[in-house]
Amino acid sequence: MGKTDKDILTTAETAKILGVSVRTAQLLIEGGSVPSWKTPGGHRRVYRADVMGLIERPAPGAPGAPLPSATVILVAPSERLAHHDRLFAGIPECTVEAFDNVHRALFAIGSVRPHAIIVDLEPPDAERERLLHSLCANPSLGHSRILAIATAGTIASADLPGRVVCVETAEQAAAAIRVSLIDAGTPAPPTDALFPIALNESQRLVALERSGLLDTLPEEAFDRLTWLASRTLDAPIALLTLLTPTRQWFKSRIGLDTPETPRSWAFCNHTILQKAVFSVENLPSDPRFAANPAVAGDLGFRFYAGAPVHDSEGFTVGSLCIIDRKPRKLDDGERRTLMALAALASDEVRLRAVERQLRDALGKAQRHGAGQGHSVPAVPAGEARG
Repeated sequence: MGKTDKDILTTAETAKILGVSVRTAQLLIEGGSVPSWKTPGGHRRVYRADVMGLIERPAPGAPGAPLPSATVILVAPSERLAHHDRLFAGIPECTVEAFDNVHRALFAIGSVRPHAIIVDLEPPDAERERLLHSLCANPSLGHSRILAIATAGTIASADLPGRVVCVETAEQAAAAIRVSLIDAGTPAPPTDALFPIALNESQRLVALERSGLLDTLPEEAFDRLTWLASRTLDAPIALLTLLTPTRQWFKSRIGLDTPETPRSWAFCNHTILQKAVFSVENLPSDPRFAANPAVAGDLGFRFYAGAPVHDSEGFTVGSLCIIDRKPRKLDDGERRTLMALAALASDEVRLRAVERQLRDALGKAQRHGAGQGHSVPAVPAGEARG
């Protein structure tokens, strides 16, 4: 049965159904959370079914819900990549992989399940335009938002697939991604909150649970990294920290006896909202941390520096950090070292995800083989690491 006029909604009608302001509905539509198209007069329209689908979408982690992702794939001319990097530096909730080569971008898209894909058509480029059509025809990308950057007159909107959200500037694309990352399951922090939280905090917590690292035994791979951080950066304390709703738990620790602290104590609350190193040269002089029990109490912390640690879907699950009991400052080389060690920690987190997938697949094969009367040899945990 064909669509009727009653199936088509304006932005204002969409806002009324969702119970949000017209501005919020506009941002949801422009961000791709609700598929839309433009009328000849330039007004956005959506289908009622898509709005209802947004309302009925299962919460992250619920049965039947797609696993959340925070990876954004960007395809743009090389001369515009630096501009995009500057814009996305202010959106810590996502991890951006940028490419000026369509084939390398396609390889990356095939290896992750992106939250969004942005294709920059400024200046116009036939290969990148063909990429948009290819992406929209790929059923495995059904949950990925697809945005095109094209100024008015660069390309006719009718020439683009219906799934594509077209914006005119890189700034608008970044703003649309920021809005699309807002997770309805994340409560707004109170004005007197003890620490900041991510826009997609509830999805970040799903990713942390999915990592399988919480409350596990020490592992040499992570202990090597904290040891290297402590030795290389001449810090008495080095930690691999994971942030739960109420705790900061240390997967690895050097120079600190306690295995965890309340999350409200965690300097890493700020680190996970950064793209680069977060550093505080003198904690007692910073009003955000002067009254922190780890600063004002017996621990006597005076310096902190941390770098974010990501999972395979681009979520920041924690941080690798160093702490000192005297004020100090990191130079550029030390910052690069800390970022490199955090990147290695991220690799370890991702490797464990691959191992779990492999063990799950082998488990299924074993159960199937047993049902068919066959024997499938087991692979011990950790063997994939060689």
